[in-house]
Formats: sequence, structure tokens, C-alpha cells
Amino acid sequence: MSLKHTPLYQSHVAAGAKLVDFGGWEMPLNYGSQIQEHQAVRTDAGMFDVSHMFPLDIVGPQAMAFLQKLLANDVAKLTQPGKALYSAMLNEQGGVIDDLIVYFRNPGSYRMVINASTAATDLSHMQNIATGFNVTLIPLQEKLAMLAIQGPKARAKVGQVRPLWKTSSAELLPFFSAEIGEVFIARTGYTGEDGVEIMLPVAEITALWTDLLDAGVQPCGLGARDTLRLEAGMNLYGNDMDQTISPLDAGMGWTVDTKTNRDFIGRKALLQAGQKQAFLGLKLLDKAVMRSHMKIISPHGEGEITSGTFSPTLNASIALARLPLSVKAGDEVQVEIRAKLYPAVVVKPPFVRNGKVLV
Repeated sequence: MSLKHTPLYQSHVAAGAKLVDFGGWEMPLNYGSQIQEHQAVRTDAGMFDVSHMFPLDIVGPQAMAFLQKLLANDVAKLTQPGKALYSAMLNEQGGVIDDLIVYFRNPGSYRMVINASTAATDLSHMQNIATGFNVTLIPLQEKLAMLAIQGPKARAKVGQVRPLWKTSSAELLPFFSAEIGEVFIARTGYTGEDGVEIMLPVAEITALWTDLLDAGVQPCGLGARDTLRLEAGMNLYGNDMDQTISPLDAGMGWTVDTKTNRDFIGRKALLQAGQKQAFLGLKLLDKAVMRSHMKIISPHGEGEITSGTFSPTLNASIALARLPLSVKAGDEVQVEIRAKLYPAVVVKPPFVRNGKVLV
């Protein structure tokens, strides 16, 4: 089966990208130096093609009621137009079908962005639930492309190349969005740095990419995206959570609304099972690199790494891990790497935020 391409595919080829299969999409892994791309986002501005992500609109008189049933977090918190909410969408067993962001536009209209790798499963699940509500799901992937511009100078450079967007991108509060015609700008991201994620008509994405490139914004691939998100303590679907993992065991308890009596899908299973494992960070105290599925040995029992990498900012290996509940930040554990045990310290993520090392 041939790989899918985003509207920026030829731009990636022209920029010398190393392209890889990412969930059926041919996407850039890097454009030369992954470390350079990582550092550009931490110190200046980098941009990521995220047009493989799947945006959709949820509209209708029962849009809010539908989302209150569908999501573990409560969209009733969204009262200001443009406000965003991070949430998990769960199955009846309390496992994570996907993690996503939903944006409030008005009482009958929301925009959601779901993961590329889970889009088909997500849509099937959502359509099944939607049959009980007066609501319409409108897929937007063929209409809109998406670009994430991240870093301390990201919003300034967006304003530089698109003066008409300058006020909106400059004045946006974190986790808010604004609309300028068909352009949707959100002050959200997946790097632990300031920046925006922009959805705009497919026909306009190449010009935006080219103008940002000319303004000195560094193109960034999947490699830098992964090291940045891991330093920021952000989960990756399929690694840190999936349909067998409760959000309570994936460090997402803060996104689960148990304060109201709202009967969202998976609530009963979550309340019955409770939290079974701690989700914490590790910093390796020796020269090696932690990776997914490596075993952790602690005085309180075994654990497992869910995501691991080398952190360019810390100049050490870091990881996210599921551990026994009695393990706490500051504890020392051992990680099994190629049949040898290496010492690591347990920390509370994030490791890095807004360019600053926190652990």
C-alpha cells in the first residue's frame, strides 16, 4: 500500500528531508541534524508539518452533550470562544482510545484534533456515539492543512510573515485559539515551548512554509518532535498510553472529571479500578540510552519504561515510566539495558519547560 503524503511533501523533498513511514504517512524524520532542530525550538523557532493530524468540527444543538458523554474531561468548562481543552477519549473499560484537544467556538460548534494513527478508530467510535445525539461530525483533513510553529520567537515570526495575523497570534493566551477567515490559530503545541498551531486551507500551506523558511524558521522532523515532547513530559499515543491503559496510570488523572456526576464513557470502570501505577520520569545517571519497554527494578517492585530517549537539553538519557505506586520522585532505581543494570533517579515530569531544565 502506498504511503500518504501531506500537502507539504514536495517542500520536504526540496529541503532535503529524510523521509520515513509514520503510521502510513511519508513524513520527515529530520532535515540533517536532529540536535540542531531540537535546539532551534528551545532557543528560537522551528516548524513542524502536522497535516497528518485529523481535524474535525462537531456541530449541532447537542454538540456539548455529545462531547460530555464522549470525553473524560468536561467541555462545560469551556465558556469563552476559542478556549481549548485537553482530554482523553476512553472505551468502556477505561482505556485510552486517543488523547486530543477540543476547541470551543460557540455553544453549537467545537473543533477537535485527533491523532493520525488512531483517526479511523476514533471516527468509528465517535460516529457510534453520535447516533444518540443531534450532532454532525465534519471531517476537515482534506480541506485544512496544519503547521506547528514552536519556540520563544515563534509567534513573532508568524506575525512577521503574516502581518494580518500578528494581533491574533500576539494577544492569544495559552490554550486559546482565534479565527481569521478560514485560518485557525491556536496557542498550543507539543514541545514545552511557546508557539502556535495553525490550520489553514490546503492551497495556502506551501506559501506559509516558504515564507517562514525565508524568515529563518527551522524545519523540524519527527525526531526532534519526539525529544522535545519527551523533555516536556508529554505523552505519545501508542507508547505511554493505549486502549489497555487507564489515563490514571498514564499521568493523565488531572484530565479526568470526577467532580461532577457526568456519565462519560469509561467513568464507571475508572472509579472501580482506581490508579494502579505511578507515571513518573527517570534521568539516567550513567552513559547509556533508555528506550521503550525496558525493565525497571526498584525496592518496591518492577516497572517499565514507556518512552525513552537522549535529551539534548539535559545531555543525559531521560524516560517516562510506569512504576509501583509507592515509588516517589527522588528515589533511585535501576534500568536494565542490554542485560546490564544502570542507575537512574526518579523525577516528576516535565524535564524542561520554556527552555529551562526543571529536574
